Amino acid sequence: MSTMVNKYEALKTSDDSGEEDTVNKEPKETEKPLPPVEVKPGEHRLQYTYSIWFSRRAPGKQATTQSYDQNLKLLGRFASVEQFWGYYSRLLRPSDLTSHSDIHIFKDGIKPMWEDMANRNGGKWIVRLRKGLASRCWENMILAMVGEQFMVGDEICGAVISVRFQEDIISIWNRTAQDSAITGRIRDILKRVLNLPPNTIMEYKTHNDSLKHTHSASSLLRKPGPPTRHDLPH
Repeated sequence: MSTMVNKYEALKTSDDSGEEDTVNKEPKETEKPLPPVEVKPGEHRLQYTYSIWFSRRAPGKQATTQSYDQNLKLLGRFASVEQFWGYYSRLLRPSDLTSHSDIHIFKDGIKPMWEDMANRNGGKWIVRLRKGLASRCWENMILAMVGEQFMVGDEICGAVISVRFQEDIISIWNRTAQDSAITGRIRDILKRVLNLPPNTIMEYKTHNDSLKHTHSASSLLRKPGPPTRHDLPH
């Protein structure tokens, strides 16, 4: 099993330079695949190996090309039931995280970034939760994911918990946004796993739509400079 990471270590070393949105953040081409995670005799191997990531941004900071990727910290990797619980038992619960913190659990080799090859054509189901519900829902969702309860083959890429000031947001990412049968099954199983009331609002957002929305918003921001003639009073 890979070296354990103390649950406070990532929080203490974070420089808050990350961003909430993953716009224009291409994975580094120089990154090499990590070695396989060893599963010891007697451990129960999962169908996939997973990586646990942590990120946090300072509120109000503008998105930059590299800051998100640089702020994304790999906490550990697991490939068995026992390794999962070893890490999970030492992770801070969502209710204990500061605002604008995110924990991502993704299949090994997939970064929690829109532009990752596995995510480019995909999307995510989003559930917004009032404060106090995230810890239970997050645990139920990741247990369903690593336990292969969604029954959609290799479609699931990963899951994210995003802690915000007035609400918490959980999301589950999949590879193929255009397959309505797959996204529908993920939605139905997620509702059952989370035991959501029938009137709960769930939103599916493609990563392409997220990118377009972010680019559109960015284009409205003009760099400070001398006023143009259109800015002067007539």
